[in-house]
Amino acid sequence: DLPGTFVDYETGPREYQLSVAQTVLRVHTRIADLYNDPMNQVEQQLRLTIEALRERQEHELVNNTDFGLLHNADLKQRIHTRTGPPTPDDLDELLATVWKEPSFFLAHPQAIAAFGRQATSRGVYPSSIDVGGHHLPAWRGVPIFPCGKIPISEARTTSIMLIRAGEEKQGVVGLHQTGIPDEYQPSLSVRFMGINEKAIMSYLVSAYYSAAVLVPDALGILENVEV
Repeated sequence: DLPGTFVDYETGPREYQLSVAQTVLRVHTRIADLYNDPMNQVEQQLRLTIEALRERQEHELVNNTDFGLLHNADLKQRIHTRTGPPTPDDLDELLATVWKEPSFFLAHPQAIAAFGRQATSRGVYPSSIDVGGHHLPAWRGVPIFPCGKIPISEARTTSIMLIRAGEEKQGVVGLHQTGIPDEYQPSLSVRFMGINEKAIMSYLVSAYYSAAVLVPDALGILENVEV
C-alpha cells in the first residue's frame, strides 16, 4: 500500500483587522493661492504628513501588541544571547531558527554597533552587501537593516529579529487594502474635509496596515541583547 498523509490546517484561522493611522492636514487657502509656484505647497505639506504617518506605521508594525512582530514570534523561535552582547555565535544561532531562505535581520543601530564590536574583538569582520544602492552590514550573506523603532529598555537591552519575507516563501507579509475611496497611495487615502470660516482647508489622511507571520519559522528573535 502507498503511504498516506494529510494536510494539517486550522478550522478557525486568525483574522487580522487592518489598523489605521490618521491625521488631519490643515493648510490656509492664502498659502495654496499665493505660494504654489515653483512648488505646490499643499503637495509638499501632504508629502511630509505622509512621511510622518509612515513612521508611525513602522513603529506599530514592530511594537503593536496585537500584530507587531516583536509580539508575534512563536515561543520556540525566541532565543537569548549567551553572554549579553550580540556575538557571531548568537547570530548563527538566530539563523538556525529561520534556516530556510532568511531575508534580513532587523536591529536597532546600537545593537548593530554592539555586534560589530563583538565581531571585531574576535577577529571577525562582518561583510557588507549592496541593497538598492545602499551598503548594509551583513552576516552569512544576510543583510542587517537598521530599525530605530525596536525599543531599548532602561537596562540597555534590546532585540534582534530575523525575518523571511514574502507570501511565496511562506514568510512575513504586510497587509493592506487597495481601491479604497480617495486613494492617494496604495492603502492610503486623502479626503478633502472642507474649508472653515477662517479660510483653512482640511484634509483627512488615513493609512491602513497590518502584518502577519504566515508560518512560525518565518520569524526569529534574539532577546536580551545588551548594547
